[in-house]
Amino acid sequence: MTTSTRGTAEVPAVLVLEDGRIFRGRAYGAVGETFGEAVFSTGMTGYQETLTDPSYHRQVVVMTAPHVGNTGVNDDDPESRRIWVAGYVVRDPARVPSNWRSRRPLDEELAAQGVVGISGIDTRALTRHLRERGAMRVGIFSGDAVRDDAALLASVQDVPPMEGADLASEVATTEPYVVPAIGEKKFTVAAIDLGIKGMTAQRMTQRGIEVHILPPTATVDDVYAVAPDGVFFSNGPGDPATADHAVAVMRGVLERGTPLFGICFGNQILGRALGFGTYKLKYGHRGINQPVQDRATGKVEVTSHNHGFAVDAPIDQVSDTPFGRAEVSHVCLNDNVVEGLRLLDKPAFSVQYHPEAAAGPHDAAYLFDRFVSLMEGQRA
Repeated sequence: MTTSTRGTAEVPAVLVLEDGRIFRGRAYGAVGETFGEAVFSTGMTGYQETLTDPSYHRQVVVMTAPHVGNTGVNDDDPESRRIWVAGYVVRDPARVPSNWRSRRPLDEELAAQGVVGISGIDTRALTRHLRERGAMRVGIFSGDAVRDDAALLASVQDVPPMEGADLASEVATTEPYVVPAIGEKKFTVAAIDLGIKGMTAQRMTQRGIEVHILPPTATVDDVYAVAPDGVFFSNGPGDPATADHAVAVMRGVLERGTPLFGICFGNQILGRALGFGTYKLKYGHRGINQPVQDRATGKVEVTSHNHGFAVDAPIDQVSDTPFGRAEVSHVCLNDNVVEGLRLLDKPAFSVQYHPEAAAGPHDAAYLFDRFVSLMEGQRA
């Protein structure tokens, strides 16, 4: 990515997809060029949490909501230390933010962090294109980065695809740290950081959990050095087929029978640990309005998603695995994609979505309580 941060309101910009489709608009945020995988998010709110979600690393996010930036940017809502999206695409950016929590405009924040974006294009047409043809490589070019269309297309087609991308180490902590429990400490959890969001640890600390955040290079010995009552595997970017180390660590946890909870990338790692495969979805699930059914209760939850890969597991039968029987616990009602796994003979479960709900509805908050119940049961 190359950028500058001069005024962008009238700077021409071009978005080029790897199949040759081109959209022309105006620069939004930093001026320069950027590359990534073009994906769309259907969330109408929570853009600041989306931008700072490490799971969006190397992705250019297209916002389906037409008006973006109206609440500005504050210093309370970031989910990590920086913006992680590779690029940002909006139709109608707010001219002036209006919110009592706002500290600065969104375009200024994007420029300050070197995020190249584009505005003033038909994001509905772009979204329909991605839905029909699938997520694909993309480049955004503005200012001096704009060249002839053929040269821009060639540069986009040189970008590595998301398949085979090992990205967790690029976004996760390199050193362990502790997030203390709020109030009385009841449990200790070792959380493997594959791109963890700040609100995820907060949801656990609110339940009396002291969270030890460990880097993705952590070993089984590192996990048990903190004497955990439970182990958590976080969300994160990239292809789960590359996460051999995390899969090995999870198998070590399963062998010991420690209560285990995984979300998003962690769900895919549990799938692999149990012997299931993973595959890339055509355009993925991203947004805060995805309907998921808990198959044990029949309850439908509206949930927050950000995943482009999924677990390939049989939905309507119990599977035998090296760690006992397993079943699909949650499914997406839009397309029957596996959205959760549960072991029947060991205290372990996972979901493909984001129960911390930052941003998003709180329908899935009970999953943290389920994790607590597993640890209580193990202690008893």
